[in-house]
Amino acid sequence: MMNGFGGMGYGWAGVVLTLVFLALIVVGILLVARGRGGSGGDRVPGPPPGAEYPPQGSARSSALAVLEERYARGEIDREEFMSRKTDLTG
Repeated sequence: MMNGFGGMGYGWAGVVLTLVFLALIVVGILLVARGRGGSGGDRVPGPPPGAEYPPQGSARSSALAVLEERYARGEIDREEFMSRKTDLTG
């Protein structure tokens, strides 16, 4: 027997189940997109929670951190590192 939608006679229950199924698919797609940073409107850029960084107002400690990074990358040698570290720390 055919119903008004051209399918087999499942009636309104079939229509409701189809709409629920489609709504679940849409919600799933939105959740995946949001999880990948698609919307990201409520996210604040910055270090991850628990990360240890120098205090925001401390220019001396951030300069020392940059100096240590340059030394670690091999951009400056030990003598220059020690000289600049002495200048920064006093």
